Amino acid sequence: MIIYIHGFNSSSGSGKARKLEAWLAARGRGAEYACPDLPHRPAAAIALLSDLIASTAPESVKLVGSSLGGFYATWLADRFDVKAALINPAVHVQHALKSALGPLKNYHTGEEYQFTQQHLDELAVLDKPAPLRPQNLLLLVETGDEVLDYRDAVNYYAASRQIVVPGGDHGFQSFPQYIETILEF
Repeated sequence: MIIYIHGFNSSSGSGKARKLEAWLAARGRGAEYACPDLPHRPAAAIALLSDLIASTAPESVKLVGSSLGGFYATWLADRFDVKAALINPAVHVQHALKSALGPLKNYHTGEEYQFTQQHLDELAVLDKPAPLRPQNLLLLVETGDEVLDYRDAVNYYAASRQIVVPGGDHGFQSFPQYIETILEF
């Protein structure tokens, strides 16, 4: 099973999620794909993803996480000893998201909620000084990411395989050309 984990304030309707789903479907592999709409609460999102992985044979699971989804995928890859491709992942996200405190609206679903200190605290619980199983992680970043400093991810995942693409943006514009690489990892 290939589980796509979307980013902060996003959903299964994100561009990369739709592209990956279409790519797999075009090759008769659509049944292998899952992309749940995650709750905005980090603890609830991790519980949902953990249940999904646990309900499948973990050796058949591959995670693909983007931004906050990359942060979640790192934690899940360590917990379940599965492979994960991380696309412009957030690092130490509880610090980066302090500026988001307050009322928010999901980009895709329109759901409105309050992003609180409790959200940040739940993220802090998931943070680690370094990945426990760096060999299970494939980092993909574009240097033109306007949201996150790609160098933070390059440093954090120093012991993992890395693909650093010049230019691009936080949406990882070169995603379609790396789908096969991600799935072969």
